[in-house]
Amino acid sequence: MSPPQTPAHAKSIIAAISLALFCIQIDYFAMNLALPRMADDLSSSSTDLQWVISAYMLALGAFMVPGGRVGDIYGRRRVLLIGIGLFGLASVLCALAPNVAFLVAFRVVQGLGAALVFPVSVSVLTNAFPSGEAGKAIGLCYGIAGLGNAAGPLVGGFLTAELSWRWIFWLNVPLTLVALAIVALRVAESTQASGSKRIDIAGLALITTGVGLFTLVFDRATSWGWLSVPTIGFFVVAMVLFAAFVAVENRVAEPLVELSLLRQSRFTILVVAGAVANISYAVTVFGSTLALQQGRGMGPLEAGLVFLGPSIGAALGGPVSGRLGARIPHMIVMGGGCIVAAVAVFLLGSVHALPAYVAALTASGFTLGLIYAFTTVATQSVVSPARAGEAAGVTLTVIVTLAGVGVAVASTVIEMLESQGSSLETAVGRILQVVALGLLLAGAAVVAASRSRR
Repeated sequence: MSPPQTPAHAKSIIAAISLALFCIQIDYFAMNLALPRMADDLSSSSTDLQWVISAYMLALGAFMVPGGRVGDIYGRRRVLLIGIGLFGLASVLCALAPNVAFLVAFRVVQGLGAALVFPVSVSVLTNAFPSGEAGKAIGLCYGIAGLGNAAGPLVGGFLTAELSWRWIFWLNVPLTLVALAIVALRVAESTQASGSKRIDIAGLALITTGVGLFTLVFDRATSWGWLSVPTIGFFVVAMVLFAAFVAVENRVAEPLVELSLLRQSRFTILVVAGAVANISYAVTVFGSTLALQQGRGMGPLEAGLVFLGPSIGAALGGPVSGRLGARIPHMIVMGGGCIVAAVAVFLLGSVHALPAYVAALTASGFTLGLIYAFTTVATQSVVSPARAGEAAGVTLTVIVTLAGVGVAVASTVIEMLESQGSSLETAVGRILQVVALGLLLAGAAVVAASRSRR
C-alpha cells in the first residue's frame, strides 16, 4: 500500500494518470482519419495500413492482463513509468518511421506501453486513495481521458490536413514527458504486500497468445471470411489456449490470475454488463460514423463536430460514475445505467431528424461513457487492493477485446442488410435497436441479481 496522499500529491497523481490516459485516447481516435494520407506518403494501400490499427489493438489486448499483474508484483509506480516511457518512445519512432513495416512494428510497442498504463494506472489510484475516494479518482481520470475521444478526430484531421500525419505522434511526446515527470516525482511506490514475486511464465505465454489470436480473428474475419480456414483455425487455437490457461492457473502456486476472482459473482456480473455496454459504445460510434458520413453525406469535420456532444458526454460520465458509486449500491448504478443507456441507443436507432439524432447520440455517449468508467470503479471495489492491477487487467481485457468483436460483427451484418436492399441508415438503425435490447437485458439481469442478494 502507498502512504496516505496529501492534497497536493493527490492532485498530481490524478493529473499524471489523466494525462497519460488522455494521450493514449487522443492518439487512438486521431489515427483512423490519418490512414489514407499515410497510405499515400508511404506508397502503400489502405488495406496494408489497417495494420497500423490492428497491430496496436493486438498488443493492447494481449498484454493488459499480465501488465496489471506485473505492476502488483514488481511495483506499480515502476511499471507505470515503463508503460508511459514505452508509449512516448514508440511515438517518436512512429513519427520517424520510413516505411509501413517500421510503422506497424513501432505501433506494437505503443500498444504494449498502453497495455501497461491502463490497468496499472487503475491500481495506482486504488492503492493511493482511501476506498471511499478511489472510485471518484478513477472516474475523474477516465472522464478527463475521455476528452481525448472528442479531441482525437478533430486533432487528427487538422494535423493530417495542415501539417502531416506524423504530428499525431509528435503530439504525444511532450504529453508523455510531463506525465513521466509527475509520476517520477509525486507517485509513491506500492506493491503486493505478501506472496511470491515470481511471474507465472506459462500462464503469461498462454493468455497473451490466446488473447492476441482471438483479437486477430475478429479483426481480420471481415476480410478473410467468417467461415474461412484461417478464421476458424485461429479461433479454435485461441479457445484451446484459453482452456490450457485455465488448467495451468488451477495448478500453479502463484497464478497470473486468481481464478477465484472470476467465481466472485458480483465481479463477474459487473464485468459482463460492462462488456455489453462497451460493445454498445463501440458499435454506436462505428454505426453513427457510417450513418453521418455515408448516409447523410457529412464530411469528416462536420461529423467530428456532431461527435463533440457524445464525446464530451462520455467524458462527463467518468466523474459522475465515481460520485454515484460513493452514494448508491454499485449493482443498482450498473443495472440502472444499462437500462437508461438502452433507451438512449434505441432512440438513436429510431429517429432521423438531425437535432433529435444529435440529442440521442449525446445521451448515448453520456450513459455508455458512465458505465464504461463505472465498470472499472465497481470491479475495484470487490477485490483487495493487493491484486488491484490483476483485476483491472482482466476487466479491461474483456471489455476492450469484446468491443472489437462487436464492431467486426456489426460491420458484417450491416453489409449483409445492405445487400438485401436496406439503406445504410436503416441497417445501422436495426443494429442499434439490437444493441439496445442487449443493454436492456444486461441491466435487468444486474438489477435482478442485486435484489436476490438482499
